[in-house]
Amino acid sequence: MVSDSEEKFYFYVLLCADKTLYGGYSTDVYRRFKQHEAGRGAKYTRVKQRHPLKLVYYETFSTKTAALKAEYAFKHQSRKRKLAYLAEHGITLDL
Repeated sequence: MVSDSEEKFYFYVLLCADKTLYGGYSTDVYRRFKQHEAGRGAKYTRVKQRHPLKLVYYETFSTKTAALKAEYAFKHQSRKRKLAYLAEHGITLDL
C-alpha cells in the first residue's frame, strides 16, 4: 500500500479530435486516460466526435489540493491562455 506521503497526484491535459482541450485530475494518469478512451471518463470526453483523444501534458504534484488547483486554474482560462500555458511547459500543438 502506498502511503499518503508517497502518493502522487496529477493534472493532465487531453487534446480532443475536435481540437478542444480537456484538463483533468487523477492519481493515475494513464489509467484515467484509458477510462476517457473507453468512454467511461468525464461527460465531456464521452462524446464520440471528440475521439480519438491524445494525452498531451501532465504534471505531478505532491498534494491533491495542488493538483486540483492546477486543474481548476486551467479550466477557467481562455483557449489562448491554455495554449500559452502549454507552450510555457514545452508543449506546442499544431491546431
